[in-house]
Amino acid sequence: MQIGMIGLGRMGANMVRRLMRGGHECVVFDVNPANIAALEAEGAVAAQSLQDMISKLEKPAAIWLMLPAAVTEHTLVALSDSLVPGDAIIDGGNSNYQDDIDRAGRLAEKGLDYIDVGTSGGVWGLDRGYCLMIGGPTEAVRRLDPIFHSLAPGAEMPKTSERTSELGYLHCGPSGAGHFVKMVHNGIEYGMMAAYAEGMNLMKAANAGQKSRTVDAETSPLQHPQYYQFDIDVAAVSEVWRHGSVVSSWLLDLLAQSLQNDPMLENFSGRVSDSGEGRWMMKAGIDTGVPLPVLSSALFQRFSSQGHEVYSNQVLSALRAAFGGHVEKPHGSDH
Repeated sequence: MQIGMIGLGRMGANMVRRLMRGGHECVVFDVNPANIAALEAEGAVAAQSLQDMISKLEKPAAIWLMLPAAVTEHTLVALSDSLVPGDAIIDGGNSNYQDDIDRAGRLAEKGLDYIDVGTSGGVWGLDRGYCLMIGGPTEAVRRLDPIFHSLAPGAEMPKTSERTSELGYLHCGPSGAGHFVKMVHNGIEYGMMAAYAEGMNLMKAANAGQKSRTVDAETSPLQHPQYYQFDIDVAAVSEVWRHGSVVSSWLLDLLAQSLQNDPMLENFSGRVSDSGEGRWMMKAGIDTGVPLPVLSSALFQRFSSQGHEVYSNQVLSALRAAFGGHVEKPHGSDH
């Protein structure tokens, strides 16, 4: 099958490679000419512009967008003015599912199919495949099934049914459903990452009883230091948990590798970005009245890591100084 791919970053480029490995013809475009040239050298058909791409695609055309959310809308508008009824646009980025619903409605008026695909696979997607969460019109999704089938991981064990979910891809519902499921997926990911981080932090502090603590009114005493005398090798724990543990996961695999390479994580500042899905998920929880205490905590932890908590902490420190004359202790001192 033939497909156009716009956006040839690490993920988009590897998707093209996996599709070509599956026998599909890929027409590729990116704002960086070097990215186009690299894939052309591997067998892709190069396009020098959006119009050039459209001219090289057979009808009905299918174009996959693997772009940052900030530029997706502009690209969609440019494409929709040149495509013809029956063509399909697939958004594989991390768009807001509400935007998908609105976009699908606008494009349907022009006879164009819009398909949103939540894509999870990370840096190992080329070899392992991508978990795909798909939203869009049933007939269009069915027509593009060979594309989804090639990108998905495939069955790790013999299939037990005809469900594509066993192969790693699923038509979740109408337009917007794919990115809604991906939004929830990423919110859960936030929570899992936060749980690992908090647990590892507690083990790192298990030797608190071995450390001397300042004795003053500003330092809470450690009442039973004899219970905190453990020098736990956090990196080794992360490794042993990978083998037969209930909390084993791909995320734990990645953490264990990171700790092996950098046991004290000195190459990381601790600033954790959020790409939007966690925020959208909180909004959906509020709209539907679904409580999300764990996932909201994980999201706010990320905000804190980005420095958005600094001023509120300064307010707290100012208030303590004002009402009790408490002198602020320097960072890194005993608690």
